[in-house]
Amino acid sequence: MHKYKELKLWQKSIDLVTRVYALTRNFPQLEKFGLVSQINRSAVSIPSNIAEGAGRNSDKEFVQFLAFAHASSYELETQLIISNKLEYISSEDLVDLTDQLTELQKMNFAIQLKLKQKI
Repeated sequence: MHKYKELKLWQKSIDLVTRVYALTRNFPQLEKFGLVSQINRSAVSIPSNIAEGAGRNSDKEFVQFLAFAHASSYELETQLIISNKLEYISSEDLVDLTDQLTELQKMNFAIQLKLKQKI
């Protein structure tokens, strides 16, 4: 079992979630059950999968859940690009969030590689 709260990856993904939630508060009301819901669920899925994987019984299972978190980060990135195209978020916000996601993706991949070497 891993101490997920000590992982920088988990901590930074929590920061991302709070930022995403703050950003989606400004979306049009008509998107409340559409894009806002999808974006928020994708964002929450990242630290949630990290935590769930850390609580599993093996490194192999942890890697699997890190892969789920990784996929959710790409899903979130896609939804943010769509939000920018619809002019719900600025290009500056998109760049900042994309940079944050890229950092998380690199960290996640590095942890996965390290764990795979132990398996």
